[in-house]
Amino acid sequence: MDIQIAKTTQSLTTAAEMRETTKMLMKPSANWEDYLTPAPLSIAIMGELVFISHCDDFSINKNPPEGGFKFIKYPESFRACLMQVCNSGWHAFNEAHKNMDQIRIHTSTVPDYMKAAVNILFNGTDKVIENLLPNQLDNIRTIADECVTLADSVEKRYADVINLIQELLEACINAEHFYGEELEKVKMKLEENKLREQSARQLNDRSKKAMEDMSKQVEEAQNTYKKAMDSLPSGWEMIGMDFVDGLLSLPTTIINGVISIAASPFKLVSDAVTSQKNKSENAGEKLDEFTQMKAYSKSGEILMLAASLKQHVSGSKIDWEKLYDQKNNKMKTAWTEAQFKRISEELQKMPNDNMCKRALSFCERGITICEELATYTPDQTWDEKKTKNLIKDIQELNDDSLAFDTKSKAASHTPALTPKPPMMTKADNSSGGKSAGQRASQNARFRIEQSQAQLSQVRQSYEKSVENMEKNQKELTDILVEMQNCQLKEVDFKTKIKMLVKGLDAMGRVKEQWEKMVRFFQMVSNIIKTSLNKTLHNFVKTSDDTKKLSYNEKLFVKDLLYKQAFEASNVASLVHMISETYTEVSNKYLMDRVSSLGKLMAMDKERPEFLQERLNLQESCEEAQRGILQLVLENKKEFERKTDARMKKIEGELKAILPAAPPEETERIKEIVHASFSKEEEENFI
Repeated sequence: MDIQIAKTTQSLTTAAEMRETTKMLMKPSANWEDYLTPAPLSIAIMGELVFISHCDDFSINKNPPEGGFKFIKYPESFRACLMQVCNSGWHAFNEAHKNMDQIRIHTSTVPDYMKAAVNILFNGTDKVIENLLPNQLDNIRTIADECVTLADSVEKRYADVINLIQELLEACINAEHFYGEELEKVKMKLEENKLREQSARQLNDRSKKAMEDMSKQVEEAQNTYKKAMDSLPSGWEMIGMDFVDGLLSLPTTIINGVISIAASPFKLVSDAVTSQKNKSENAGEKLDEFTQMKAYSKSGEILMLAASLKQHVSGSKIDWEKLYDQKNNKMKTAWTEAQFKRISEELQKMPNDNMCKRALSFCERGITICEELATYTPDQTWDEKKTKNLIKDIQELNDDSLAFDTKSKAASHTPALTPKPPMMTKADNSSGGKSAGQRASQNARFRIEQSQAQLSQVRQSYEKSVENMEKNQKELTDILVEMQNCQLKEVDFKTKIKMLVKGLDAMGRVKEQWEKMVRFFQMVSNIIKTSLNKTLHNFVKTSDDTKKLSYNEKLFVKDLLYKQAFEASNVASLVHMISETYTEVSNKYLMDRVSSLGKLMAMDKERPEFLQERLNLQESCEEAQRGILQLVLENKKEFERKTDARMKKIEGELKAILPAAPPEETERIKEIVHASFSKEEEENFI
């Protein structure tokens, strides 16, 4: 039965399946279409700025900043400044289209390099791996570095437009051209934009630090493996393999967690803006989401250790015979206790936030249970009440560990069903898959329930995302319609400022998406550098001296290499999906409008054709907005179809082969999983 479960799970977690699953789980966060909707609005606003630049001119150089303007070239002419904004925007959209197409081409080659890397890991000798694998991984790293440069240059272009608009608004304030309530609104908007910039910088720094920490944790994982396997009690081979699985999940949780945070900068930005406006005394106590990811990365190991205790409980009895080591006259759970203590020490080195405290509490409870079990001796009769309480503690620790692992999957957007790396799969097959059938069935039921709840949560999040996008789209369109209805003589200074502020908003949203792209590629590059610098170096120096399992230290390092290359490939696949979407949208709905903007800027504003070109640009931008919205709705239907298909496939292939479970057991797993996912969702929207 357990062999059949393993084979079915493997068929559900192929590299292609996992790439699609990652895209699904990241869809609400990395939803490129959502951020593309302001693009036609940005172009339309620039067209209106060209139009209103024909109005009366004036100087904004009456009270210039010390050292002069950094971005404004023509402070003596407000009209010239408006044209400078339009020209910068035109260049930004042109470069975005060209660079994104190059990124699309680059990322399309990553799967081929990944296939070559896996083939070398599977079939190559140690010498072949040492000589050839670095080339394949270095190819992926080179692509990532090149894409960082491409994305970074576009992000800087958009930053130039935003900085120019900000400086122009500040110059208007200093020139004292407007007062009262409108002035306060502009000041608040400028302050909010500065907070956004600050938040983006902090996000970038923390993302970089998180990846550096992952490098250290990957190195520690190998040391942990060696020490743990050397001390593994005889007869616990199955627990040893589960332990390895938990260790290997560490890079996946951290990488997916960093991706999900980097893909959703708006939450961090809104938190920064809200805390600034409210001036909350507790603003500094806000939880660091990257620190939470480190705590969540321990969920796999904690769950494995809790499950290893529970498997020796049957009904109201404990299997003392299997737990007691007759040869050494001590409990085998001394190994489990040592692992809980090690994880506890690692958690104590992290910042003491709520998630760390929660993970620490599991370790403390596990240590207490192991200490209680260690008092057993074969010549004594255990008190029934004491046994009952101990079983209750073990069951509660296991249930809470299941809930914590579910929260980890929800927060990091890590798939519930994950593939076993190639060397572990080989070891399992060669040993005949000697894991406990009951345990395999229980774990499969839990993962099925997790997958269904996770996909259901992602669908709800995506629906909310689309609803918010439609609402924001309507608000922005209403403002633009109001501005476009202005006649030339009616365009006063207040209207111009309102347009600039809206232009700042729209360009800011597009720029934030490019910042996300930069972080994605930096992440791919960092993952590969970790593989090349640390893991591959460890592979070269390892020896095959761990003989507890058919799976030794060198195979473990191979799997670490595979995991890191696999996650880098997953991120690249996600970016390829985004770049394809952008290129499609840009070709259909943006570039013609950008060209029309360039034509409008070059035209003589006295000619009657100018007004006709302005009208054409307005209509085409409205058409583009409708087109992008239609694309979003089509993608939403496709997303729903894919999530339905994934749930049916898991239900049909994996659940169908499992033996019937007691209804109360099924209900208990459902309650644990759904309570954890719903709580996570609730926290996301508070």
